[in-house]
Amino acid sequence: MAWQQHQGYYGAASAFANSSVPQGCPPGVDPTVFYWFQSVDQDRSGKISALELQRALMNNKMKQFNHETCRLMIGMFDSNRDGTINLNEFSSLWNYIQQWRSCFDSFDTDRSGNIDCQELHKAFHTFGYKLSIDFCRLIVRVFDKSSVNSIDFDDFIQVCVSLHTLTDKFRAKDTNQSGFVQLHYEQFLEMVLDNSSNVV
Repeated sequence: MAWQQHQGYYGAASAFANSSVPQGCPPGVDPTVFYWFQSVDQDRSGKISALELQRALMNNKMKQFNHETCRLMIGMFDSNRDGTINLNEFSSLWNYIQQWRSCFDSFDTDRSGNIDCQELHKAFHTFGYKLSIDFCRLIVRVFDKSSVNSIDFDDFIQVCVSLHTLTDKFRAKDTNQSGFVQLHYEQFLEMVLDNSSNVV
């Protein structure tokens, strides 16, 4: 992950560089996390929205994260469900993204900065998902925005978070853990729609 660090974008950048602990940083909060929170919180509301987060996050191609990934991540740490996260929630999200970065890099075996079908297949199997290579090709085709037969870091997060959430919902109905369930059409739609609106 890369954060935007253009000099004109963050007025507090030079001040932070001259101080080990930025002014107003609460005790026990990582100064780096506090600094980035202040930088991302453009309207100084004390909270960060998905749009503010998107403006700050960059993938390997130095393009902004897609909005859906930002929305999903905000939803994961938004404890009061108001569509924003506070400093403590942002700290958890910061650590979460760092973990995903390490994970992504470990599966990006050719160091291309993207995950291709074979790398995604290996990642899924490492996570415990027994998914076919054909299914992985479908995922890459759906999420490949640049027509390079691979997916970016932010898309990788979105895919994995969505897969985890849908798997949990499927497992809740698969009471004997057979890998098969009987669903009414409307139940299936509810699972998909719930996944697209909430990640818990």
